[in-house]
Amino acid sequence: MSDFVTLLTSYDVLGAFKVNVELTVWSALFSLVIGLVLVMMRISPVASLRGFATGYVELFKNMPLTIIMVFMVLGAFGQLKFQFSSNFDTNFFWLAVSGLSLYTAAFVCESLRSGINTVPIGQAEAARSLGLGFMQSASIVILPQAVRGSVAPLGNTLIALLKNSTVAAAASVGTETSSLMSSMIENNGSMIIYIFLIFAIGYVIMIIPIGLLTTWLSNKLAVRR
Repeated sequence: MSDFVTLLTSYDVLGAFKVNVELTVWSALFSLVIGLVLVMMRISPVASLRGFATGYVELFKNMPLTIIMVFMVLGAFGQLKFQFSSNFDTNFFWLAVSGLSLYTAAFVCESLRSGINTVPIGQAEAARSLGLGFMQSASIVILPQAVRGSVAPLGNTLIALLKNSTVAAAASVGTETSSLMSSMIENNGSMIIYIFLIFAIGYVIMIIPIGLLTTWLSNKLAVRR
């Protein structure tokens, strides 16, 4: 027990988890916006938009997140000189958020598309018979029902995003959990088991409530047919 106390008092463990939570929250917001745009493009009657959205989803869905994070640092920042702030920590934080958002948006799009597939085709036909255009049908009739049907997969995507936030170390975010864990192991090699338990328990504490909440919402918002 004393080893746990020593580790917790010697390192800012809560601060590291706070960084991961911040990465997750911002990335979830941006990926949701991008995912909504992509899913609208995927069901669009315009072939070029469908093709672009399909290509985006397939590219990012099958690309390792680490490669995206490294590109944000070495490509976007190092070669293209793209930066959010002159402050080192702030700049790489938002570069990591950008990489996570671009990657997760592909899975958000697929989650929403799975919800759209649960909407009866008659709903879209009824919307068209009332004279509604594509954007009106999608935003008023289809997407609200699709979101209700995709709560569970969106919750799984959020959980994956929280765990993926540890890859931010590849984007030079040196204050999140994986970076701190490496530092703790390097300086306290004899306490590896305790270090592992600290971070494992920390993520379990954060992830279980998300799973329970999304399960409850999925049952609460499910469309009864």
